[in-house]
Amino acid sequence: QELLKESGGGYVQVGGSLRLTCTASGRAFADYAMAWFRQAPGQDRQFVSTINKYSGRIRYADSVKGRFTITRDNANNSLYLQMNNLRPEDSAIYYCAAKTQVLSSSKKNEYNYWGQGTQVTVSS
Repeated sequence: QELLKESGGGYVQVGGSLRLTCTASGRAFADYAMAWFRQAPGQDRQFVSTINKYSGRIRYADSVKGRFTITRDNANNSLYLQMNNLRPEDSAIYYCAAKTQVLSSSKKNEYNYWGQGTQVTVSS
């Protein structure tokens, strides 16, 4: 069982930055592909970014390319999302997710473990 916990969300003005952290409690973090998703009120959970166990095969949603950066630190069981130049449409609850296979994916139904989310609010 992998327990995931997000942190780092908050309230920021347009153009600001936030860094989200996801900390995993299990022993197998280094074997998992990881991802960030987000969900705004009334909307489906959407893919943001994904990274495989080797910190490769990184992908981003078109809406965040060039502004967000995903990284991971397997030694510290941590996943990060650096978010720059934030926009009001980035406001959502952000979730990290773990996939018990090597390949990264943008499909939420391929992920086995989820955190409880952290709220990001971007004010104009």
